[in-house]
Amino acid sequence: MTAAGGGDATFVLVHSPLVGPFTWSAVAEVLRERGHDVSVPALSGTAAPFWRAHAESVAAALRGPTHRPLVLVAHSGAGALLPAIGAAIPERPKAAYVFVDAVLPLDGATRLQGLEEEDAEFAAELRAELEAGGRFPTWTAEDLEAVVPDPGSRRALLAELAPRALDYFSEAIPPVPGWPDAPCAYLQFSAPYDVAARRARDRDWRYEHLDAGHFHMLVDPPAVADAVLRLAGGGEGSPF
Repeated sequence: MTAAGGGDATFVLVHSPLVGPFTWSAVAEVLRERGHDVSVPALSGTAAPFWRAHAESVAAALRGPTHRPLVLVAHSGAGALLPAIGAAIPERPKAAYVFVDAVLPLDGATRLQGLEEEDAEFAAELRAELEAGGRFPTWTAEDLEAVVPDPGSRRALLAELAPRALDYFSEAIPPVPGWPDAPCAYLQFSAPYDVAARRARDRDWRYEHLDAGHFHMLVDPPAVADAVLRLAGGGEGSPF
């Protein structure tokens, strides 16, 4: 991608804080094979405020001599982090923000509050589990068999699983003044993100829908890479 005044962009593929960078590894490989610069930073930070630690860990991975503009791409719960990530590295211009089957920025709400607006029944069940001392997610290979059919990919995904406690889900994520500072787009896979996708469309964001499971990046990486490129570049006439 070539952005005005910025040269070739870097695609930053941000994984959900509940899993790990493996979720983006196959798409990253496709993008690199096509000649794009790609970063897949690992989110770090085990104490509150988690959102700040996660944003700063991405920013730290991107600091260096290059001033390429950034296409920030978030999956799942990482969507709530994109404004903070952008703000954490102001020296790099932003070319686009792409939300992939992801929550939208919470504008000062907690993750649980955001979930309550999207699926009140599941949010109530999750709150009760977390208040009882539980963590989420606790997926098994059987739980993920339908959405990640390849056994090796399932094992790798589960090896990076990062179940979180109540303090993670109940922290407020503050808004970032002036965001968005670049075009936004939404790529939907699954029905649980209908509310987020509708809100993205209501904001006139670019939008595509691949009828698939939540971890479709591990099932059909070329299709996901194609969609991300289209959404980041604005479609017809883009420089990809």
